[in-house]
Amino acid sequence: MWKKECDTSFVGFMKDGARWLVDNTDIKLVGTDYLSVAAYDDLAASHLVFLKSREIILVEALKLDNVKPGIYDLRCLPLRLRGAEGSPI
Repeated sequence: MWKKECDTSFVGFMKDGARWLVDNTDIKLVGTDYLSVAAYDDLAASHLVFLKSREIILVEALKLDNVKPGIYDLRCLPLRLRGAEGSPI
């Protein structure tokens, strides 16, 4: 994520993986430490599965390098942007 060039080999969800997660879990948020939760070869499809399913929140570009394993309370506060459907958090 913090490189100057786009790494197209990053791990992300394909459409069928996103659909499985939506159908078989009660997940409310998906986060990643790269630019997208979707795989490079399937960018739009998996995003749509998550967002159209039941409003699963997608948090991208997290900096997780120094986070120790454990249970955390995560709070994501979006910006109130008039006319926007989403915002950076």
